[in-house]
Amino acid sequence: MGEVASGGAVTRRPYVVRSLRDSDIPPLEVLIRSVENFQPAEMDVAVELVGLAAGPPPGSDDYRVLVAESPDDGSLRGYACFGPTPMTRSTWDLYWIAVSRSARGSGCGRVLHEHVARAVREAGGRRIRVETSSKQDYDATQRFYERAGYRRTGRIDGFYADDDHLLILVCELNG
Repeated sequence: MGEVASGGAVTRRPYVVRSLRDSDIPPLEVLIRSVENFQPAEMDVAVELVGLAAGPPPGSDDYRVLVAESPDDGSLRGYACFGPTPMTRSTWDLYWIAVSRSARGSGCGRVLHEHVARAVREAGGRRIRVETSSKQDYDATQRFYERAGYRRTGRIDGFYADDDHLLILVCELNG
């Protein structure tokens, strides 16, 4: 994240969050494939959803992508893929949120999530649902969602593998 000296103090400039552009697809694929705890099949699905979001309806209606870029050089630092949950009135799914290694811990994920929540509220959504893994590799992911206001509402044992359970988390949006 860009830093600017201000009266002796260092302040961080926020990430620029915007909608997906076609030119974002190659760097997003690189970012997605660099996430250590994503399995190859997960990477393939994440890349596919980015392509659907960039394309014509119905894919672009089902999946939306926001990207976070550095205010300094415009390089992509993270992205979020989300969309309305089929057959619900006000529930949305957050499919993926990922941040480059160089931007982890800088607030990029938090800023992306804030923009996702705002977009969901503006579209009439009242809650966001996330599904994630129970594996230890996903402990930081679970803590991220807890800090963002999610609560665990379900668990399916052995969902991904015998030792890898599906965790369902929900964030109720206010206002």
